[in-house]
Amino acid sequence: MTGLRKRLSEEKGFSLMPRAMAISSSSCKLPLVAVCQVTSTPDKQQNFKTCAELVREAARLGACLAFLPEAFDFIARDPAETLHLSEPLGGKLLEEYTQLARECGLWLSLGGFHERGQDWEQTQKIYNCHVLLNSKGAVVATYRKTHLCDVEIPGQGPMCESNSTMPGPSLESPVSTPAGKIGLAVCYDIRFPELSLALAQAGAEILTYPSAFGSVTGPAHWEVLLRARAIETQCYVVAAAQCGRHHEKRASYGHSMVVDPWGTVVARCPEGPGLCLARIDLNYLRQLRQHLPVFQHRRPDLYGNLGHPLS
Repeated sequence: MTGLRKRLSEEKGFSLMPRAMAISSSSCKLPLVAVCQVTSTPDKQQNFKTCAELVREAARLGACLAFLPEAFDFIARDPAETLHLSEPLGGKLLEEYTQLARECGLWLSLGGFHERGQDWEQTQKIYNCHVLLNSKGAVVATYRKTHLCDVEIPGQGPMCESNSTMPGPSLESPVSTPAGKIGLAVCYDIRFPELSLALAQAGAEILTYPSAFGSVTGPAHWEVLLRARAIETQCYVVAAAQCGRHHEKRASYGHSMVVDPWGTVVARCPEGPGLCLARIDLNYLRQLRQHLPVFQHRRPDLYGNLGHPLS
């Protein structure tokens, strides 16, 4: 251990060891979060059954909040099927999740719901909507994905999310939860640091990137981007991911994880559907920000505000 890491460890007993490795009576009092990894298909009821089993297991293990990935509700074969299977927020599927949150007594981050919005009749397009439910099943926040994934990656196949999806009009202010203040994002948003900086400046302590990364971009960029967002914002980053083959046309990378504000991966899902757990230590986060006050050192006079604070 050398340089800054050594100095911070010696000052005031501050430790930069990964939080997940610190097992003590005090650490057991820290809020526990669960990150769920699934393989969604076009079968919405089977997908709900799988997610519900993981959420119930998370509750049994003592988690206060469970994170589900983008497209937890379904992954369709084509845009037409996506539109056909989509529902409004007041539909049957979200009602099942509100009941699940109440039953289990924990918060749910539903990382990317195919939402028929109020403009459905006019646009015939949907929103990729990140829904946050509290332990009573109430919707406390919704964020509609602002950056749509229209890309052509050799070896991974083209993706044109805008064929069926409208971009969201705004960011959502961070929300207070039992684990800390959460900033909401979805998948492709991770490539835009302006969003994470804006959420951090608005008070976020946890950034969440529910995703369905592909088999080419996943190995190359997934962990690197997650750790970069954690380091530059000094936030925890929680990333629930799709994994495996959804149908004959699509597969996802998986590797769901939690990264602490130092950039250390403190929890990671194994291959296949399942979950991993991590404790959120906000005192550690505050100490790190105190010792390494990067937001106080920013120079907007030179390069502008890369992420404008939210109003």
